[in-house]
Amino acid sequence: MAKEITMPALSPSMTEGVLAKWHKKVGDTIKPGEVIAEVETDKATMDLEAFDKGTILQISAPEGSKVAINGRIAIVGEPGEKVDSFSAPAPVASAAPAAKTVTSSSPTPAVAAAPSVAPVNMGRVKISPLAKKVAAEKGVDVTRVAGTGPGGRIVRRDVEGAGSGAGRVSVGIFGGKPIAQDGVRPVSQMRAAIARRLVESKTTAPHFYVEREVDAAPLAKLRASANAALEMAGEKLKLSVNDFVLKAAVEALRRVPGVNCSWEGSSIRQHGAVHLAFAVALPDGLITPVIRNAHAKDFRTIAREAKDLGAKAKAGKLQPEEYTGGTFTVSNLGMIGVERFSAILNPPQAAILAVGATVKKPVLAANGAIVPGERMSLTVSADHRVVDGLMAGEFLKALVEVLESPGVLLM
Repeated sequence: MAKEITMPALSPSMTEGVLAKWHKKVGDTIKPGEVIAEVETDKATMDLEAFDKGTILQISAPEGSKVAINGRIAIVGEPGEKVDSFSAPAPVASAAPAAKTVTSSSPTPAVAAAPSVAPVNMGRVKISPLAKKVAAEKGVDVTRVAGTGPGGRIVRRDVEGAGSGAGRVSVGIFGGKPIAQDGVRPVSQMRAAIARRLVESKTTAPHFYVEREVDAAPLAKLRASANAALEMAGEKLKLSVNDFVLKAAVEALRRVPGVNCSWEGSSIRQHGAVHLAFAVALPDGLITPVIRNAHAKDFRTIAREAKDLGAKAKAGKLQPEEYTGGTFTVSNLGMIGVERFSAILNPPQAAILAVGATVKKPVLAANGAIVPGERMSLTVSADHRVVDGLMAGEFLKALVEVLESPGVLLM
């Protein structure tokens, strides 16, 4: 008997999915557990597995279409079975809406968008020496000028005709070529979800920020010696600064548990366990994998899990339980040289830690001498409904103490 295959809820916050790719076509046989399609959710692109066996009789949602949860995407049954008894599927929207044409019944012309200024000359530009000189003087981008000379060559009149129109650009020491093609792209499910959550966070949670610098020299020394020891032992694990920061954050939360809380409207939830989230950049946004029960795990386990989850995140293979339920988040931009920044809260969590790059700079020693030093910036963004300034400061104090005596992290 024919059955519908419907769009499942592949993440807790998912309301619709985009059929990114079909691995099967009409007439193909499928079996339970077999991957039949890829679905783009608000978190990642995930494999869609079959729950029934049979033959695909109809594909109701083509690639690129948006389908609401429980909406039909296909029908499966016996070969040759009729599907007339099924009602027509609900209309599906394209994930990349087509451009609209503006029409008007009024004799007054409608206001239209500026014309496209995409390059008309790709590759080698045919242009006369005089036209080239005039273009340089007038700051005209010749890749955007149509030639009217013999064989399509750009001549002086073409450049002068461009005037101050679409082809005119500012020519500096790097030339006047466009930095990218003009255009628009549709908002992905992930980007839309990020937009919704961050607007909600920034407009409903009263953020405040507390910052401190930590002496990163002891951490750098311990990391170098630990990695050398791991290499000598034949271990494939290589420890990063972020691994130390993750473990240190767990220990600081152990000392100041009031930061490991969530706002629930009429109540504040104190979490007994640390489910540590950390930000991973993706091509179209970011995701925060979660190291569960991080308070009960040693340093090496946290480092391994962070690397495994990070790799799965970048491959789009995280399961919902691997990126939901975090109680505190760490966001690190130090690896790309960002010295300091403030992060936006990940609701309903009450705090998030922003980590900057380690910077070599002159520092004032205890004896008053100016000596070379290594400093790293740590900034806590906190929800003032849950965390007050003193508590945020105590958390940073505990974090700095641990990072400046990092040997405790290996115990």
